[in-house]
Amino acid sequence: MIECIFTVDYEIYGNGRGSLRELVYEPAEKLKAVFRKWNARCVVFVEAAELEAIGAAGTDPAIGLVERQIREFREEGFEIALHVHPQWCQARYEEGHWLLDDDEYNLCLLPADRIDRIIDRAIAYLRKVLGAPGYTPLSFRAGNWLLQPTAAIAKSLAGQGIKIDSSVFKGGRQHLYGLDYRRSLKNGYYWPFSEDVNVPDSRGLLLEMPTFTRMVPAWQMFTAKRLGLRQKGPSPAPQRRQKLVRLRDFARLRHPMKLDFCRLTAAEMIHMFDREIEEDRRNPAPFRPLVAIGHTKDLADLETIESSLACLQSHGVPVSTFADAHDKIMRRNGRP
Repeated sequence: MIECIFTVDYEIYGNGRGSLRELVYEPAEKLKAVFRKWNARCVVFVEAAELEAIGAAGTDPAIGLVERQIREFREEGFEIALHVHPQWCQARYEEGHWLLDDDEYNLCLLPADRIDRIIDRAIAYLRKVLGAPGYTPLSFRAGNWLLQPTAAIAKSLAGQGIKIDSSVFKGGRQHLYGLDYRRSLKNGYYWPFSEDVNVPDSRGLLLEMPTFTRMVPAWQMFTAKRLGLRQKGPSPAPQRRQKLVRLRDFARLRHPMKLDFCRLTAAEMIHMFDREIEEDRRNPAPFRPLVAIGHTKDLADLETIESSLACLQSHGVPVSTFADAHDKIMRRNGRP
């Protein structure tokens, strides 16, 4: 049984550049219209630390529009999830530029009490924006997919009532940040975990529902659409060391290609769906939630999303949310 869960990271560029109207509000409005047209909903991973900092500093007049849009998403049945880049938590705005705190880049490397404070503050921001004091997001996605080392962050998230993480992309490797999700390749479509997000734990604190990937030859990652998005971002040129480390990430025979509706073409998305649909026909017993990802700042065309939704509908594949999938998984496991 297949379901597809579309997720979108709701954020500006990682260095703090760009306008909320152009990179968040306007693309999210287009995205919302497409999903409403197909009577479907997606999961919106709101970057709480970034938006709170921008609002507090008053650096972007569109912050009010963005916060209203977040409320509208929830009112219309879209799922609001938590996304945090912790380098924003102590960011400063000076002379027209954001100065982010890279010492806090990886939330998992911080002391446990600092992790708790950041997560608590981010959830408090969502509650304020939504006007819902008792709101707790069901799911979380770490900044730059960094959920290693896992133990402290898993404990903190579970302690706040979060039940799902979606930071992993199976087969992922980033030498610069020590990210290594290659071990998770042997896992299924989802798994419980506690101490190590790569290792299933039947008594796990959280459920991992990773972004769906296919291992492909590394050269397939260098497409015109991907390279165009890479050039689009207003980021300074990477330093020589960063370039060399990034090349190490690709120095593999096979590389994980994410189910990314911003970076893949419609044909590539449909090809990935078709393979899973065929596999499901051969073996329909497993529950196969396919998590797709995109970013408001990268939304270059709507055709890929339209074609993907049309493909799924033609095959009778539901488009759902983490809440829907979580309920199904709990029932399959005999849990309320």
